[in-house]
Amino acid sequence: MQSEVMFAGFGGQGILFSAKILAHAAMEQGYEVVWIPSYGPEMRGGTAYCMVVISDRPIGSPIVKNPQHLVAMNRPSLEKFAPVVKPGGVIMINSSLIQIGSGRKDVDELRVPVTDIANEIGSVKAANIVALGAFAARSKMVDFEILTESVKAEFAAKAKLIPLNMKALERGRQAASS
Repeated sequence: MQSEVMFAGFGGQGILFSAKILAHAAMEQGYEVVWIPSYGPEMRGGTAYCMVVISDRPIGSPIVKNPQHLVAMNRPSLEKFAPVVKPGGVIMINSSLIQIGSGRKDVDELRVPVTDIANEIGSVKAANIVALGAFAARSKMVDFEILTESVKAEFAAKAKLIPLNMKALERGRQAASS
C-alpha cells in the first residue's frame, strides 16, 4: 500500500509543517515515509507545496506526478494540482479562501472553512492544523490518535501552543465528519 498527499498553499500558511506532522505520525506507525518540500524564494506569501509519500514497503521514487490526495489551502493551488489527483482520492479545500470546487466528480471533495475555524478558536496560525485534522479524518492515511501524539511532540518546545493545536485538530476532525 502506498499513499501520496500534496499539501499546497501560500508560504506562511504552515503547509510544510502540517505535512511534516503527517509524515511524523506515519513514521510512528512504522511506515516508510518521504517528505519533500518545495517553495519559492520569497517564502512567506509565495507558493509552497509539499509531497508526503507513505508506504508499507520501501519507496522506489519520491517523485509523484499524480498524488492520491490534495490539501489545497488557496485557490491557485487548487487550480494547479486538483486536475492531477488520482480518481478516488480526497481533495480537501480551504473553503474560507477558495470559493470554487475542484470540478471533479471522481474524487471525495471535502470543503472545510479551515481559516474561519482557526479564527474562531483563537489563532489563524492554527488553520494548517485544522486542515490536517480534517484531511486525516477523511483519508484515514494515519491513525488519528497517533497523529494527535505527533502534533503534541512537534509542539513540545512551545508547550503553551499544544492546547490550541489540540483544539484545531479536533475541530478539523469534526468538520470532516459533518
